[in-house]
Order: sequence, then structure tokens, then C-alpha cells
Amino acid sequence: MTIPDDDSLPRDNGNLVFDAPWQARALGIAVAVVEKLDLPWDAFRQRLMDEIAADPQRSYYDNWGRALESMVLDLDLATPAALDAATPTERAPL
Repeated sequence: MTIPDDDSLPRDNGNLVFDAPWQARALGIAVAVVEKLDLPWDAFRQRLMDEIAADPQRSYYDNWGRALESMVLDLDLATPAALDAATPTERAPL
């Protein structure tokens, strides 16, 4: 897996910064989906920017998760029911 060289990713002294393990997993899943489907990184990055614009007060990785969910659903890689079943209960159902 190749993590994109994206200046928007939270970093501290050059290293990626995560507040919780799920954030690192979300990054890895997004990178893996983009690589596996041979998509340009901007296919995900634009979704992330749209999510941030929709709610600038939402945390960065909450926006990341929403962008990842929308990409997975739009590409028919999963259904809303499958994501709801696999997601912790603190997130509202899709």
C-alpha cells in the first residue's frame, strides 16, 4: 500500500497523525480501494474535500469516513446495510 503524498493528511514532524486506530484503518482502506481499482487519488480526495465543505466543524477523520463510505457505495463495493452492520453503533445508519 502506498500512502499518497498528500499535504492535507494530518502530520506531525512528517509522520501521519491518528487519534484512534480506526482512523489509520480508514486511511488504509481508502488507499487500498483507490489502488485496487486503479483510480486516481483525486477520486477520493475530491470526496473528502466535499465532505469537509459540507460540515467544516466535523472532525477530519469523520469527514474521511464519510468520504470513504460514499465512494464504496457509489462503486457498488458494499451496500448501506452491509456498512451499517459492520460499523460501530455511534454512527447513524446510512
